[in-house]
Amino acid sequence: MAGHSKWANIQHRKGRQDAARSKLFSKLAKEITVAAKMGDPDPDKNPRLRLAVKEAKSVSVPKDVIDRAIKKSMGGDAENYDEIRYEGYGPGGVAVIVEAMTDNRNRTASNVRAVFTKYGGNLGETGSVGFMFERMGQIAYPASVGDDDTVMEAAIEAGAQDVESGEDGHVIWCAFEDLNDVSTALETTLGESETAKLIWRPQTTTELDLEGMQKLMKLIDALEDDDDVQTVTANFEASDAVMEQL
Repeated sequence: MAGHSKWANIQHRKGRQDAARSKLFSKLAKEITVAAKMGDPDPDKNPRLRLAVKEAKSVSVPKDVIDRAIKKSMGGDAENYDEIRYEGYGPGGVAVIVEAMTDNRNRTASNVRAVFTKYGGNLGETGSVGFMFERMGQIAYPASVGDDDTVMEAAIEAGAQDVESGEDGHVIWCAFEDLNDVSTALETTLGESETAKLIWRPQTTTELDLEGMQKLMKLIDALEDDDDVQTVTANFEASDAVMEQL
């Protein structure tokens, strides 16, 4: 029975992974549809759409799903989504920003508030934690693209603000409004990046122990499980030992 139990457990985990993957694809497709509807359906003429398609490709969203999402934006029956940001505190006083796209503001607000309450958080007013983050463009390249100096030189030339290089690769930071231009410029010198997206970069962080991390992860998982929620960002940090135990 041990083997059977292990197989059941593996199946269960795979089921959860497949469900999470399906949900991620759905959220990226929604962003593509909204970006295409707000601008030109041609990614080359629409910076937001270009970045949305790039992000989708980086996690292997099939081309037909991307094409279908763009075509959906041109149809008269495409849903209208409001983009909303929620801010609050999670367990341990960690600041949390939730970005959502919704066709029903009341439903989304109610769901997000319920999750914060259930998992030991507090939903605040807009701006209550936003000052702890900076909206920035983040472009990622694998370590194989070049050494630190090569990437730094290319980033400066492209108009980036900062570069973080390590064994896992290079992360290039730029002003949020410059993301498309910097990303495009870098492609001419370093080739296509792994990802290029807008994120909330924490200016201060709150360190958590194992128990705190476990509580926070439950909150983040529950928020990300909501179909209306696009991204969740938190300003936590944890030691390598704690992350390994997770």
